[in-house]
Amino acid sequence: MNAAVAAAAAIAGVLTGVIAMLAFRWSERDLKRPTRTSLHTDPVLPPGVDTVLSVLRSSAVVLDEADAVVKASSAAYALGLVRGGKLAVDPMLQMARDTRRDGEIRQVELDLPRRGTGRGEALAVSARVAPLGSRLVLLLVEDLTEARRIEAVRRDFVANVSHELKTPVGALSLLSEAVMDASDDPEAVERFAGRMQIEATRLTNLVQELIDLSRVQNDDPLEDAEPVRADDLVAEAVDRCRHQAGTKQITMAAGGTADLSIWGNRGQLAAALGNLVENAVNYSPARTRVGIAARGVTAPGGDLIEIAVTDQGIGISEKDRERVFERFYRVDPARSRATGGTGLGLAIVKHVAASHGGEVTVWSAEGQGSTFTLRLPEAGAARDRVTTHHMPGLDEEDEQPTDGTTTVTSPFDPLPAPEVLP
Repeated sequence: MNAAVAAAAAIAGVLTGVIAMLAFRWSERDLKRPTRTSLHTDPVLPPGVDTVLSVLRSSAVVLDEADAVVKASSAAYALGLVRGGKLAVDPMLQMARDTRRDGEIRQVELDLPRRGTGRGEALAVSARVAPLGSRLVLLLVEDLTEARRIEAVRRDFVANVSHELKTPVGALSLLSEAVMDASDDPEAVERFAGRMQIEATRLTNLVQELIDLSRVQNDDPLEDAEPVRADDLVAEAVDRCRHQAGTKQITMAAGGTADLSIWGNRGQLAAALGNLVENAVNYSPARTRVGIAARGVTAPGGDLIEIAVTDQGIGISEKDRERVFERFYRVDPARSRATGGTGLGLAIVKHVAASHGGEVTVWSAEGQGSTFTLRLPEAGAARDRVTTHHMPGLDEEDEQPTDGTTTVTSPFDPLPAPEVLP
């Protein structure tokens, strides 16, 4: 009897243990099974989306149905789109909600305040919202600020070109009418014809400088690069301006260190230095002196060659020094018209210097004259510097006068005595 009771008790204990084990495993399976609640609170990106978002140039933000940020790129944080795990731009948030509701793709352009500046500057962005699966929404934001700035610069450039071309063309039209009306007056015809020739020359110079500016902005100077002797560039610039200087009895003096070579495009370098010398002659009073001197200098990034052009002209005020390298900017528009200036010469110089890995600076004082200095890498070390300083085409930094191109530099650093040319 006792043995039967013991056996029954043992069987009951085994059954209880088996039932407990089955219940435990069943509860574990229930815990691991996804529920509606877990799907709602722990969204997962579809396969491959995370990789795609990481290589996009646009700022990317993924939102769940509660408007919480599931994924955001570093660019989105940098633009200030995401703060505290939430989308911080209300118009974009409303777009996301509307897209989640009806599934339609939406796009809008917005101006956002720039973070941390306190100057009221705005970022121009294009935002595009699209559904991502059944529960998520994808927001892509493209920064359009630089593109808009470039477009504004291009519009200004076209407007300036149109204005500059209109002036000589209009003058030629009026003068041609005057010639026709004065056909019976030989003296008047001769006078008007002379004026027409002046305006035609101005128009030709303007078109040529526009072509030169376009060429230096778009061409790579390395394609036709070669060692160019600084002495040859100086001699060519002096020859180019010898007639103008002789007319005003201006003494041309050239000198400096011999046997210096620059690695670059000979035509562009000659045009840049020629523009500097021509400006010096045009803006100098009669019976003064223009000096051109070259020397080698040592710099942390490699040896440089400095070519300085100094005049005794009217000088440039401090406010004008900040803008002289802008396209079509003239310190004295009336005087520029009289000398045939187009306002493009120094812009060309700036682009040539930058594309060759160098810079152009100006020192000036009103009533004392000006010194423009070209600093270009010496031929032996130029290849590395051109690669690191190469300027892209129409990059519009002409409109940024505070980029260092007008650094005040004294012209009174010791240079070898120049040789006065006949």
